[in-house]
Amino acid sequence: MKLLFKQRMFSWFDSYDIFDESGRTVYTVKGELAWGHQLRIYDSIGNEMGLVKQRVFTFLPKFEIYRLGQYIGSVNKEFSLVTPKFNIDFNSWRIIGDWLGWEYSILNAQGQTVAQISKEVFKWTDTYVMNINNPQDAIYVLMLVLAIDAEKCSNNC
Repeated sequence: MKLLFKQRMFSWFDSYDIFDESGRTVYTVKGELAWGHQLRIYDSIGNEMGLVKQRVFTFLPKFEIYRLGQYIGSVNKEFSLVTPKFNIDFNSWRIIGDWLGWEYSILNAQGQTVAQISKEVFKWTDTYVMNINNPQDAIYVLMLVLAIDAEKCSNNC
């Protein structure tokens, strides 16, 4: 399954649309006014599917992930001099990527690829292509990509 993650151009808060290969909107992400990033994910008919919420007052960025109102795990930025590193306490997944953080893979506990994410450069807004092996993992992959993008924005915005 291939999804295109695209930030909306003119928005006061973080807002994204996630499209499938045919160009249909699969998910919409709306940022909310809060301390740190708080991103709610909705399906194509407006049902809330998840929440990515930044914990504030932590030494390194940390994001909590909620699915249908239930806490399911977190993503923590780890200290690293060269390659961006994240600790995920969800599904025994881990992330490996390049030193720019534009190309990365999400792997399961057995080392198999769950998804590959590529940031498209030379775009007006943040745009990622997510190649996801199992469509049932799409919402979870999306939440991880949102957390990583929010962490980058916290450092650069």
